[in-house]
Order: sequence, then structure tokens, then C-alpha cells
Amino acid sequence: MPRNFSSSKTVLPEKALIRCEELCARAERCEHELREKMYAWRINGRDIDAIINSLTTRRFLDNSRFARAFVRDKYRFAHWGRRKIALSLRQKRIDNDTIDEALDEINQEEYAAILHGLLKAKAARMEQPLSYESRVKLFRFGVSRGFEPQLISSTLKTL
Repeated sequence: MPRNFSSSKTVLPEKALIRCEELCARAERCEHELREKMYAWRINGRDIDAIINSLTTRRFLDNSRFARAFVRDKYRFAHWGRRKIALSLRQKRIDNDTIDEALDEINQEEYAAILHGLLKAKAARMEQPLSYESRVKLFRFGVSRGFEPQLISSTLKTL
């Protein structure tokens, strides 16, 4: 039976540790997400630090591992570009070095193929995909997905 972890009641630190372990065992989490949950559970700062330290020491929590998994999922399944992924990771308070390392693991050929597929599918739904206005829309679409402008431009030339 699934448990509801979004409680507004105060949670004891011992219970919070168990809840966080369960959350981390199900899916990769970052430190910021867990801190936010524990603040919502009304756990004090000292206890939060101790829980985070325990989770990190026992490898339930690893921001680098989280960032790599996040990058893989977002570019392969959600078809996000590097810029959108990096912005999302910064919002989760992942440091820039960790973000850069995770983004370096992106396969460039696969990444370019994803953008090509996205733009091609979008162009197929347009009445006049070769018009200037349509190309501008395609460019904006690629930027909104977080892809780099120079990659979008070169991909648009091949369509």
C-alpha cells in the first residue's frame, strides 16, 4: 500500500529518516528536494543536517548520481535540451561543476538526432514549413525545449 509522504503534521526525526530512505530507494533524489520535504514536515535544521549527512554517508543520497540520472531521463525521454536541463538542475541547487559533468555524458549524435526528430515532427504539422515565419517558429520551439541556438540553426538547414 503506497504511503502518503506529503504530510503537514510534524514528523519525528527518526520517522523522517525512514521516510527519506524509502523515497531515495524508489528514485534518485537530490539534497534540496529532501530538505524541502523535511521543512514541510517541520523538522528543525540540526536534525535535517544530521539526516542528510546520514543519507549521504550511506549512499542513499548522491547529488552527482541524481544529476546524471536527471540528465539521461530529460534528454532521452522528455527531449529537453542542455540549457533547459541545466536550468532545472540549478533550481534544484545542484552545483555547476556537477551539472557540467552530468551534461558531458550526453551522446552528441543521439542529442542531435533528438532535436532533428523534434523539428521534423513539428515541421510536418505546419502548412508552409519552408516559409520564413515557420522557420522562426521552429527555431523558437527548439529554444523553448532548451536546445542551443547554433545547433537549432544547423539542424534547420538540413530539414
